[in-house]
Amino acid sequence: MAKSLLVLALVFYGIFLIGCGKKEAPVDEYREAISIEELSVIETPAPQVPEANAVEIVPLPPQGPYKPTAQEIQKALKNAGFYAGEIDGKIGPMSEGAIREFQRANGLEADGKIGPKTWAVLSNYLKEQ
Repeated sequence: MAKSLLVLALVFYGIFLIGCGKKEAPVDEYREAISIEELSVIETPAPQVPEANAVEIVPLPPQGPYKPTAQEIQKALKNAGFYAGEIDGKIGPMSEGAIREFQRANGLEADGKIGPKTWAVLSNYLKEQ
């Protein structure tokens, strides 16, 4: 039994030393020599250098749905014929009533608030008719 274990150990050790007969080709065989002249022919793109005073203006993305000002709402309601008060930038009971009337007339939920759906219709009246 001891002899067979010794023989088995020697066989595995021999296989380990031989490396199962596989040999890898040296990496240098795959490389080709290149001269300095050939390197100078290789073109590399020139780096992009911005002009000294050039400033690129990039608009910021919108931060959510547009929220109109009170003056824009009152002006659009007035142009649509639903608001007769002064455009003072304050949404009071008169403005809320005009918003509800506008919403009912346009088949919208009459909650007296300017949401995205109401503003989508009302914003068409922002410019003077």
